[in-house]
Formats: sequence, C-alpha cells, structure tokens
Amino acid sequence: MAKTAPRPDPRTDKPFLSDVKTLRDRARKHLEMGAVTSGYRGDPEHTVEILQSVLATEIVCVLRYTMHAVSATGISSEGVKAEFAEHAKEEQEHMMAVAERITQLGGEPNFDPEGLASRSASQYSAGGSLVDMIRENLIAERIAVEHYQELIRYFGDDDPTTKRMLDWILSVEEEHADDMHDLLVAREGTPSLPR
Repeated sequence: MAKTAPRPDPRTDKPFLSDVKTLRDRARKHLEMGAVTSGYRGDPEHTVEILQSVLATEIVCVLRYTMHAVSATGISSEGVKAEFAEHAKEEQEHMMAVAERITQLGGEPNFDPEGLASRSASQYSAGGSLVDMIRENLIAERIAVEHYQELIRYFGDDDPTTKRMLDWILSVEEEHADDMHDLLVAREGTPSLPR
C-alpha cells in the first residue's frame, strides 16, 4: 500500500493531517525524545534554558508571598495575609507546571537555591510595612506580566504547549497584579497607577 501525501485542506490550502500510517511510523522513531516529536519546531535545549529562568521567577514569587503571608502585621492585616497565602499557593502551581514542562522537554528543573535570585526575573523583597509588601508584590507581578507577554510572543506557534502554559500563568499573574493594585488603593486611598 503506497503512502498518501498530506492532502490540502480545501478551506485554507494548507497541508492537512498526516495519514495514520505516517503518524504511527514517526511515533516509533526516537523514543528517547519522549514528548518531543518531529513536529516540535522549537529548540528543546533553548526552551529549557528559558524555562529555568521562569522556574526561578516562580520560586522567588512563592518565597516572597510566603514570607509576606507569615510576617504581615497590623490591625487590618488578616485579609491581606490570606491574599498573600493564596497567591503563594498559585505561584507554587505555576512552579510545578514549569518544572514538569522542563522535564517533558528532556531537561532537569533547577531548584538549586544557589544563584536563584540571578536566574529570576522577579526580585525577593522581605518588605517592611504592609503597604511596602503590597507595593513590592505589585511590582513583581508587573515584571512577571511583561516577561510572560514577551515569552508568549517569542514561542508563538513553535511551541504551542509552552505557549499555552505561559498564557495560563500570565492570566493568573494579571489577576495577582490587579489584586495587589486594589489592596494598595484600599490602603493608600488613591490609585498609584492609572487604570
């Protein structure tokens, strides 16, 4: 039986799906590559290198929010502490997703605390007053939002799985930034940033 070439999709003139036999044959080759198939258009090693920075950023965010959740004090700190703790939990979910993606691409997630701050786009700040903590978290979230937007544009269609993961993380980071902005406005009385 002869292999059939991919047929063009009549709606777009783009090549259509490979025939089943071709898919099966390609899947049997290079099993050592795991989830990275011949259809992956990115560079797995470079993607892992980039994701190590994303992982470090998420670890720093977990640590900062956790520190703020346990150290925030003041008459109206309980609600803010709960918000910090919730954000720490969500940042940990991001951290795990990024670590799993690194593993899927054949890398080993770097959880080594040595050099963590230099690998992270975000900074660790213990804070001070409750308002200082909120402000530092807002700054960190704004850094994360811009960083993830750049990475999403960079990965584009070359790595749709990594892009989808970053899209999801970005949406949560934007929520976090909005939460921190609202908390800052509630504490200072006026928006520190234009809406």
